[in-house]
Amino acid sequence: MDDKTKKPRKSKQMEINLPDSEAQGTYSNLVMITHSPSEFVLDFIAVMPGVPKAKVVKRMILTPDHAKRLSTALSENVSRYENEHGVITTKEKFDIPFNYRGPKPEA
Repeated sequence: MDDKTKKPRKSKQMEINLPDSEAQGTYSNLVMITHSPSEFVLDFIAVMPGVPKAKVVKRMILTPDHAKRLSTALSENVSRYENEHGVITTKEKFDIPFNYRGPKPEA
């Protein structure tokens, strides 16, 4: 409710279109994250066994506010997943020598 008028707030619905070209999704098993004062850059990469080159399959550029919201939403969804399916076990960090152009990534 709106505190000033005591009227229920009208919820605005947004229609979201999922183009056929994006509906299948894109596989990624590595993400490199860099940032500047005004944006976060997430490069989603597909690394294939035995292949010396990996490909950036999608680049997402987010404002710091949206990066924080994504971090919170992802954390909440991982918790929900683990409550339903059990704890996700992660393998130890692997040491791959990256020849990656751009700022030093942090992931």
